[in-house]
Amino acid sequence: MSKRDYYEILGVDRSASQDEIKSAYRKMAFKFHPDRNQDDPDAESKFKEAAEAYEVLGNDEKRQTYDRFGHEGMGGNGFSGFSSNEDIFGAFSDIFGEVFGFSAGGRGGNRPRAGSDLRYNLEISFREAAKGAEVSIQIPVEVACDTCSGTGAAPGTQPQTCPHCGGAGTIQQAQGFFRISVTCPQCRGAGTLITDPCDECLGRGSVIKDKDLSVRIPAGVDNNSRLRLRGEGEAGINGGPPGDLYVVIRVAPDDVFERQGQNLIISREISMVEAAIGHRLEVPTLDDPVNLDIPAGTQSGEVFRLRELGLPHLGSSHHGDLLIEIKVKTPTRLTDRQKELLTEFSEIEQEEAGKFKNKAKDFFKKAKDKVMGE
Repeated sequence: MSKRDYYEILGVDRSASQDEIKSAYRKMAFKFHPDRNQDDPDAESKFKEAAEAYEVLGNDEKRQTYDRFGHEGMGGNGFSGFSSNEDIFGAFSDIFGEVFGFSAGGRGGNRPRAGSDLRYNLEISFREAAKGAEVSIQIPVEVACDTCSGTGAAPGTQPQTCPHCGGAGTIQQAQGFFRISVTCPQCRGAGTLITDPCDECLGRGSVIKDKDLSVRIPAGVDNNSRLRLRGEGEAGINGGPPGDLYVVIRVAPDDVFERQGQNLIISREISMVEAAIGHRLEVPTLDDPVNLDIPAGTQSGEVFRLRELGLPHLGSSHHGDLLIEIKVKTPTRLTDRQKELLTEFSEIEQEEAGKFKNKAKDFFKKAKDKVMGE
């Protein structure tokens, strides 16, 4: 009986990419998995058929041979099908791990794994955030035990090979029509057993110690900024790389400045006389104070902007601005002389207003007479 076309089996075009071919095979393997189709006698043959198609089409060299010569050309390419479902599982353990959530025999029990990432919450002052700083922190980390040199066994002894798994860290279990590898329940994947544990680390092979680190705070950071220190997380397992340490910043509030993004805001009071006739005001900045000229007639609530005197933008030479909000203070306790002067000032103001009003009337009257005369 002639074999079906491999592209037809996987349901893909002859121009399909490798990702499309792999995706199609994953769907077929999941659909026709014999354990999911115990009432379908054809499921196992379809499962094998899909695996055979992927064995060829998933390999560029074999695929080129198949595209040129068809099934006849595959005999000379070293492939004649799978003898069992266990062979299929072994050949495509990576795909079966994606689909069914486990790995093939012996792989993964003691494989290297990256260490976990860690988080450290760091509070810094407002000035440290504004100018940048080097801050020392101390974090607890897991390091190899000096007493047992990381073996977990008491000095003079060695861990023993696990008799249950023979040191593999995994054991084989039947799963339907094939066998899968699971973590050894006796040694928990270590492959060894410690019969005489180290008194210092209690058999763990590691102890918790404080580690001093220096963290560079870039100028301009804000609340919840995250700084990543590569390789400063938990140690890897079985020789895997360490994780990273994420330092999360909290900036303490400042007594002088209020922050709005990279802009700084301050409020300053001046008297009503200073607002009326003008005033030179000394303004604090992140560095030395500067002078700000308040023009005559300034109203309460007006905001003046001093450019580039705010916080630096991260990774840039530009800064935000310094905003100064002016509040005009009204006196509440006046001497008799002050009241007399203010009363005189009010009378003059009313007199000037009356003169302006009369001038306006005269102007409009003359304009009206001129129009009527014409």
